[in-house]
Amino acid sequence: VQLQASGGGLVQAGDSLRLSCATSGLIFNNYGVGWFRQAPGKEREVVAVIRLRNGVTWYVDSVKGRFTISSDKVKNTIYLQMNSLRPEDTADYYCAAAVEGWNNWPPLKWDYWGQGTQVTVSS
Repeated sequence: VQLQASGGGLVQAGDSLRLSCATSGLIFNNYGVGWFRQAPGKEREVVAVIRLRNGVTWYVDSVKGRFTISSDKVKNTIYLQMNSLRPEDTADYYCAAAVEGWNNWPPLKWDYWGQGTQVTVSS
């Protein structure tokens, strides 16, 4: 399984960005995919998760109402639409996949990781 994140960039506060996580070797019904971020000097945090077999989603409180995670089974891609961006959203964003069978929601164990894409939001 391989994941590749893209779509980051430099934007101003209030702007939007859409991140893409292109996958290969991933059977949609068998995985959840999450978007994570890590800002300089801070711990990595999970931002949004989607269970691919049924589309159930989860968001961290700080992005609820602003970010939307979605999937396209035909393109094998998971998206993170980010609206109303804030300077505190500045971070490296990563996508990861977790094999179905987890005991927690969102999953605590992530099996495959993609490389990061940098998002910088200026004030």
